[in-house]
Amino acid sequence: MVFNRFYQPDIDLEELEITPNVLLSNRYEMRVPLTWIGILFGRVKANLAATSGAHNAEDMIKLLMAGAEVTILCSALLRNGVNHIRHVENGIREWMEAHEYESVRQMQGSMSQVRCFEAAASERAQYMRAVKGLQHAMVTRRQTWKVPNGTWSIFAACHRRAAVDGDLRQIGPPGLGIPHP
Repeated sequence: MVFNRFYQPDIDLEELEITPNVLLSNRYEMRVPLTWIGILFGRVKANLAATSGAHNAEDMIKLLMAGAEVTILCSALLRNGVNHIRHVENGIREWMEAHEYESVRQMQGSMSQVRCFEAAASERAQYMRAVKGLQHAMVTRRQTWKVPNGTWSIFAACHRRAAVDGDLRQIGPPGLGIPHP
């Protein structure tokens, strides 16, 4: 299993004793296992089981495509009951039919880093997409940063760029740590 949730007890300060504290996962916790299963698939001789964050058919499909052989949805079953399995199974089956997959084995690892044409380029592209999405979110909130030379708008920081050897680098004022060409 990759990234299994550890039991994390709490301390009752009034009774001065260790108390159970079971926290169920949420869908956003799937990102770490998704990333590492995608990296490890095809590089280690092990069956990868994904835990933490799988709650529905979409989550399970993503983990399988990253390279998981098994996906675990314990928190979803505790929240929704055992019949939730039928809903998830139907969702996976419908998605596979719509996207012309004949088996789970066919999609397993299809989106892993090993199966990417150029893993480093793919990783960089994913990073750039994430940063671009973050830029948009930050710019729409009109935040500003305080830097040694005064206030500097995020909008200016995010949009002042230069092409250097075919690679985009962000340019900012001196002292901010953003590389200049």
